[in-house]
Amino acid sequence: MFFYSYNEIFHQSAAVKLQICARVWIPDAEEVWKSAELVKDYKGGDVSLQLMLEDGTNIEHKLDPKTKNLPYLRNPDILVGENDLTALSYLHEPAVLHNLKVRFIDSKLIYTYCGIVLVAINPYETLPIYGTDIINAYSGQNMGDMDPHIFAVAEEAYKQMARDERNQSIIVSGESGAGKTVSAKYAMRYFATVSGSASEANVEEKVLASNPIMEAIGNAKTTRNDNSSRFGKYIEIGFDSRYRIIGANMRTYLLEKSRVVFQNYHVFYQLCASAHLPEFKNLQLGSANDFLYTRQGRSPVIDGVDDTKELCTTRNAFSLLGINESYQMGLFQVLAAILHLGNVEIKDRDSDSSLIPPNNRHLTAFCDLVGVTYQDMAQWLCHRKLKTATETYVKTLPRLQATNARDALSKHIYAKLFNWIVEHVNKALITNVKQHSFIGVLDIYGFETFEINSFEQFCINYANEKLQQQFNMHVFKLEQEEYMKEQIPWTLIDFYDNQPCINLIEAKMGILDLLDEECKMPKGSDDSWAQKLYNTHLKTCSLFEKPRMSNRAFIIQHFADKVEYQCDGFLEKNKDTVNEEQINVLKASKFNLLVELFQDEEKATSPTGQVPGTGGRTRLSIKPDKGRDKSSKEHKKTVGCQFRNSLQMLMETLNATTPHYVRCIKPNDFKLAFSFDPKRAVQQLRACGVLETIRISAAGFPSRWTYQEFFSRYRVLMKQKDVLPDKKLTCKNVLEKLVQDQDKYQFGKTKIFFRAGQVAYLEKLRADKLRAACIRIQKTIRCWLARKKYLRKRSAAITIQRFTRGYQARCLVKFMRRTQAATTIQKYQRMYVARKRYRQKQAAALAMQTILRAYMARQKYQALLREHKVVIIQKFVRGWLARCWYKRCLEAIVYLQCCIRRMRAKRELKKLKIEARSVEHFKKLNKGMENKIMQLQRKIDEQSKENRLVNERLVGLESSYTSETERMRGELGRLRGVEDDAKNKANQVSSLQEELERLRKELSTTQQEKKTIEDWAQSYRDEMEKMVAELKDQNGLLKTEKNDLNRLIQEQSQQMTEKMARAIAQETQQLETDLNEERSRYQNLLTEHLRLEEKYDDLKEEMASSNVSKPGHRRTDSTHSSNESEYTYNSEYAELEDGSRAAEDVTRGIDTSLTLKLQKRLTELEQEKQSLRNELENKEEQFQRARARDDAEHKKARGAELEYESLKRQELESENKKLKHDLAEMRQSLLGDAATGAGAPGSPAYKVLLDQLTASCEELEVRKEEVLILRSQLVSQKEAMQHKETMTEPSVFVEDVNKLKDADEIKQAYIGLKDTNRSPRFMHKPLDVNDLLSRLRSAAPDFHKLNEDGELWLVNQGLKETIRLLEHQLQTQRRSYDNEVESLRGELQNVKEENNRQQQLLAQNLQLPPEARIEASLQHEITRLTNENLELMADDPTASREARVIILRRMVDLMEQLEKQDRTIRKLKKQLKVYSKRIGEMGAGQTEGQTSPGQMVDEPIHPVNIPRREKDFQGMLEYKKEDELKLVKNLILELKPRGVAVNLIPGLPAYILFMCLRHADYVNDDQKVRTLLTSTINSIKKILKKRGDDFETVSFWLANTCRFLHCLKQYMSYLPHTDHNTPRQNDHCLSNFDLAEYRQVISDLAIQIYQQLIKCMENILQPMIVSGMLEHETIQGVSGVKPTGLRKRTSSIADEGTYTLDSILRQLSAFHSTMCQHGTDPELIKQVVKQQFYIIGAVTLNNLLLRKDMCSWSKGMQIRYNVSQLEEWLRDKGLMVCGAKETLEPLIQAAQLLQVKKKTDEDAEAICSMCQALTTAQIVKVLNLYTPVNEFEERVSVAFIRTIQTRLRDRCETPQLLMDTKMIYPVTFPFNPSSLALETIQIPGSLNLAFLTRV
Repeated sequence: MFFYSYNEIFHQSAAVKLQICARVWIPDAEEVWKSAELVKDYKGGDVSLQLMLEDGTNIEHKLDPKTKNLPYLRNPDILVGENDLTALSYLHEPAVLHNLKVRFIDSKLIYTYCGIVLVAINPYETLPIYGTDIINAYSGQNMGDMDPHIFAVAEEAYKQMARDERNQSIIVSGESGAGKTVSAKYAMRYFATVSGSASEANVEEKVLASNPIMEAIGNAKTTRNDNSSRFGKYIEIGFDSRYRIIGANMRTYLLEKSRVVFQNYHVFYQLCASAHLPEFKNLQLGSANDFLYTRQGRSPVIDGVDDTKELCTTRNAFSLLGINESYQMGLFQVLAAILHLGNVEIKDRDSDSSLIPPNNRHLTAFCDLVGVTYQDMAQWLCHRKLKTATETYVKTLPRLQATNARDALSKHIYAKLFNWIVEHVNKALITNVKQHSFIGVLDIYGFETFEINSFEQFCINYANEKLQQQFNMHVFKLEQEEYMKEQIPWTLIDFYDNQPCINLIEAKMGILDLLDEECKMPKGSDDSWAQKLYNTHLKTCSLFEKPRMSNRAFIIQHFADKVEYQCDGFLEKNKDTVNEEQINVLKASKFNLLVELFQDEEKATSPTGQVPGTGGRTRLSIKPDKGRDKSSKEHKKTVGCQFRNSLQMLMETLNATTPHYVRCIKPNDFKLAFSFDPKRAVQQLRACGVLETIRISAAGFPSRWTYQEFFSRYRVLMKQKDVLPDKKLTCKNVLEKLVQDQDKYQFGKTKIFFRAGQVAYLEKLRADKLRAACIRIQKTIRCWLARKKYLRKRSAAITIQRFTRGYQARCLVKFMRRTQAATTIQKYQRMYVARKRYRQKQAAALAMQTILRAYMARQKYQALLREHKVVIIQKFVRGWLARCWYKRCLEAIVYLQCCIRRMRAKRELKKLKIEARSVEHFKKLNKGMENKIMQLQRKIDEQSKENRLVNERLVGLESSYTSETERMRGELGRLRGVEDDAKNKANQVSSLQEELERLRKELSTTQQEKKTIEDWAQSYRDEMEKMVAELKDQNGLLKTEKNDLNRLIQEQSQQMTEKMARAIAQETQQLETDLNEERSRYQNLLTEHLRLEEKYDDLKEEMASSNVSKPGHRRTDSTHSSNESEYTYNSEYAELEDGSRAAEDVTRGIDTSLTLKLQKRLTELEQEKQSLRNELENKEEQFQRARARDDAEHKKARGAELEYESLKRQELESENKKLKHDLAEMRQSLLGDAATGAGAPGSPAYKVLLDQLTASCEELEVRKEEVLILRSQLVSQKEAMQHKETMTEPSVFVEDVNKLKDADEIKQAYIGLKDTNRSPRFMHKPLDVNDLLSRLRSAAPDFHKLNEDGELWLVNQGLKETIRLLEHQLQTQRRSYDNEVESLRGELQNVKEENNRQQQLLAQNLQLPPEARIEASLQHEITRLTNENLELMADDPTASREARVIILRRMVDLMEQLEKQDRTIRKLKKQLKVYSKRIGEMGAGQTEGQTSPGQMVDEPIHPVNIPRREKDFQGMLEYKKEDELKLVKNLILELKPRGVAVNLIPGLPAYILFMCLRHADYVNDDQKVRTLLTSTINSIKKILKKRGDDFETVSFWLANTCRFLHCLKQYMSYLPHTDHNTPRQNDHCLSNFDLAEYRQVISDLAIQIYQQLIKCMENILQPMIVSGMLEHETIQGVSGVKPTGLRKRTSSIADEGTYTLDSILRQLSAFHSTMCQHGTDPELIKQVVKQQFYIIGAVTLNNLLLRKDMCSWSKGMQIRYNVSQLEEWLRDKGLMVCGAKETLEPLIQAAQLLQVKKKTDEDAEAICSMCQALTTAQIVKVLNLYTPVNEFEERVSVAFIRTIQTRLRDRCETPQLLMDTKMIYPVTFPFNPSSLALETIQIPGSLNLAFLTRV
């Protein structure tokens, strides 16, 4: 037995390995440790090392000349970032620090294992790793299988408690701000989640509710932490025998009461923030800055924290823990009083006394709040009482002492309040259930060292020394146990034992002992105590030192560091006294709560106050030993003594449990998220014992490998001959060859143990071997590639040469051919050119001669011709000149008349245009058309009158002109006579000449006027031509705009169609999603309902078992719940009733509150279930209506509107069919009940008649409403048709259109016209604007011809014709509509009369006997059809022939039905006779024994022969009511699924039950139907509860339940479900009962069975998935096993065998074959397979996201191969389209993510586009966890991960990390009819159903 030194072990292994390129760690002042690489080999005797830092700097590192210790070696990169620090090959401080830093900074992982310790680094950021999904993922997992987490530690503790039946403890320690409280809170949340509570009292919620209370009253903001716990606590969470939480108990340690008067607790700031609330008005509070105790910290607000909301949370927690509102207000009243007491100002009276000014506001408030007198409190705040042996003195206090006494009182009151709250919290958490075990969570302060350390730091560090000792002993014990378990030789490991330090503190004459002794001295002081310490320990203990420059301090060498303590205040803090008179004043308070706080003042063993001065921390809740008597000495124990005793109790508790350690590390002092300060981290690692764990592990064999892991990892180092069948022997032989020093390793039973550094050495050998193999592979491949390249080049060169030579030869031949061809071409070309030139010259000469000769001939001919023409021209010109003069005079006169008329016509035209514009207004408004037309008519009449006047005037002018002409002629004659006379009279010549001159002047004037008129006419003609051109241009623009508008309309219509299609698709998808969500919610509620029912049954069974010996109790086989669901009936058979009565008898003696709660909860769930079911139905109806509406709109948009007459005819035909259907129903009802009194009130026939009468009345009302609607539509149609006819008549708008000169006006008119045409009444006659314009403009005359006579009259006639046409069309339309209304009224009257006749016929038929009733109905039907035929013949002969054929067919059908009914009646009569004969035989048999031998007995009549009955078998089974229990028992409860599935037809039990149900329906026995269905449902529930874990049973009854449900649908006479039936199957439909409600019940039962099946499969598959999909190497040799840490040996369960992918596939095949054998519906099998694959994918992906060792390239290949095998299985089973493959998409993308490149931006883009099924959190998590297995792989850089996050930040997704493995897809049961005929089913005798009779 000897001891190893840690440094010796390490440096022995390191000294031989410092060669060039070796990487080492060297100390650094800033980063603590720096990495460097050796650039020169180290040789023994060298005093320095030549190193190169990572930044390329070369340095010389000098070695210590005394120790010659070499620097620490770095681990291989492959080991960096490991989950467990003990997996590192080199275990030392820099390796630990670097590993933690890499995990924390690069991978964002805050948890790391260090052997049995969980190191937790505070991220100062909220992380999504504490949700319920994470808890479920860690639940049930081994600790080493998942990534480090606080949940893994909690699961390990919970599992070991259940497995070893030993109490557990979780010790959480660390500095302030390191996250201790949060870690402890999450551990308790884990226990509350995974274990639940044993009662309905929600104990786990109460345990969690204690956290906000304790944080409010015990946590405060410090410079290092916003929520620092200022006390230690140990919470024991109790569990029952089933390991469910039953309660908890809390113990607190060392509350820092000085916080009350300096930096106060959260609750005070919460009160000040809520001072505005009405209930806090009487507390007289204000802002936190108004009180001395809350403003000294100078930081009253915490960023991101709402103190008002926090107080609300605290109050809710108080209420949950049973502290009512009055007590809460009392607590807040005491807290407010403490704040007011701190504001009481004490002033100096003189140097030895002080006083409080009278009427101090804050003291008054304090006295009012605590119920004491102002005078007494003011008196004893400034005075104290001194007692001697004989007298009592009252002494005044100086101001400073009085202030300290005031603060001491405040701290004392708060301490009492804290103690009271803790006591009541414990009362609320204690239950009456016996505690079986517990898990303790210790949240205690870590090692503390400050610039000034006092009594508080001394007690804290003393507690940490005790905890460190316990930790070291536990670690050492685990190490030695592991060695002994593996049976390897071991030696004692040298580890630091801090027992001397503990003895220095707590042993006799130790520091605490001397402190207590000094406190007992009358004149004891801190200085005298310090001198005693120096004298006692300075020379005797090496751990005790004295500072050089102080006589009032001492130094203790703790396990973590040296700490210097200041002696000032140690004695006073240890005494912990308070003014007794102040306490007496408070005891006399009228405030009950305050009196309650101080009523046990003299009995308490805990310290009750704090001395004046700086104050300190002290423990409050120390349970006294109830077995001891309280003595005066005991209650005067010092704080140090009490703390030592409580610490000893804590250590005893921890030693009696199995500890689990959580060490919290604070990464920096500035609360920066994911910022790592190496200096601070190293200090805490040294202080919390992590490095001590590493040191102990490194001193032994830190690296452990199983033989299989070693073989898998280092198989490359073995030769083929070294591999033996025995893996253990193989590993031994190889290791002996690789490592010569056998002290470096040991062989255990299952593992190989290595010294520190040996794994790195083996990794180096493995890397060298792989590197050599890679070089050889590269060499061979490069050689192969080079030779292949050479051969390829050689072949290419030969080919090129061959083709080149061939090409050159072809080029030579081609050149020769071209030369010869060129010569030939030149010859022929030259010949052609010469011949062409000759021909051109010859042709030119001939052409010149021909032209010249022709020219000369033409010249001569022209000269002759001219002479002849000149003579003719002269002749005609002279005549023409004479005629022209005459015509000009005549035309001038006519033209003058035309101009005048034209001018007048233009004026009239302008007037008409103005009037036409008013008509255009009529077009816009569509109103007043007739008035406008009348106005136009009146204007036309006026113009006609004017025209007549003008004509009369013209006639008058003509007559006057004629008379004037005659007069002029007479005058001319007279003048001629005068001329004759003038010849004789020469003196009259001069006067005549003057007259002539005058006439000439008038002629010239007239000619000028004519020229002016001609110019005006020319300008007018030009203007009109210009106007026509403009109109043509506008017409062209309008056409263009029209085309554009048409194209735009088409595009918009297409866009609208596409948009509508997309909207419909989205709406459909949304409706389907909502439907699936509703189904999922509904099915989840069914699951919850089933769980509550099972829980209720379990509670009943527990009650029954607890009272099993009670007299009168009788156990039955029935375990049915007496609280049935909403669809179960009260007709329960007798044994179930007895069982329920017995259960009621059992439950009478217990508390009924739980039962009432459960019943209330069941009722609420049932109501919610019913509402959800209704909502689901409404959603489905809305979905169907929306789909139908969309289809209708789509069809309506495609086609035109149906004509009203055809629609009405269809409605009448449907009404006729409906009446026929009602008549058929009445006949069936009458035929089905042929007994007497069938028509009586209450009978089915009577009900049918009433229903039909009601329906007829309702239909009559509907028809009346339809008539009103039709009338309104007719009125609207009249208006629309008027508008339509006016719009379609072109002549009305001729002038309007011609006046639309502006393009905008025409466009607006066109748009208005289109809007009109879009009306439903105009959809079938669209109006084209181009056609309208062309028609109008073609009908209109040209503008320049309007001046012709008669145009205005034509316009007038056209308007009149238009008016007459419109009136005629309006009258025709009105007459047609009136005729339609009259025909509709007649049809309505006919329907009413037909309805009345039907009612009269029904009333008459009901009074007839059944047979006559049928005959009368048939006769009436024939008569009605004949009348219809006659009417059709009169209307349409062709339709009449078709109607006759239909009527004949109907008559044939009716006759066949009549014959069928006759056969049925005869058959029933025969059966009745047979039954009567059987009854007679039974009676004769009974009387046979009474007859004498001589008496004759009538011979019984035998029944009809059996074979004939077999032929008439109807597919029903008859049973007696007393055989119902036997039927259920044999067919359900005792049926073995395997035998039925193999030997019988699938679904046989369902068919048998349905055939029994058919018979009950056939005999119209509702009681029998009800009891059969109820018994079936309850029995299936019972068998599922009994054998719910058996997959075959659950699958069997799922198949049979679905088949029973399909039978209920198939045989219910509903059209959609009977389409696939044969006529024989339709005859088997149920006739008397509508079982729709029971179908819903059975559907719910099928859903429950399906969910049970999924759970059963999940329980079977769950253990296989991780092992088969992740851990097992399907492709051998692809991935190697990395080194593992100590966590692998702490698995909670032993290996039970390894599952492979083949195990999963075999299990899936077994599931599939079983369901197929049971006849499960194919669609249901697809849904089950989809759910199976979802579970496989979700569980695999979740484990991948929580296991760093699984995130590697090789593991991605394994996963993809496994997924391909699953897809192949789907392909083999024909299930590729069931959606199962899509559920694996996240897993496939995660595997691809592990294998793709992860370096450049292009890689990031590819990853973002590839990983669509993964969330951003999952992608980043995989990248952070990616770990190289070999040195050839590279890690993912932080910059690349940031790039991925930047690209994915716009994704809208949930931040959830893990997939929900408990999610179950909503199941549907598509209708699957059976082709099996019921009458062919045979019942095997193995079912023991002989009591069933086939009918």
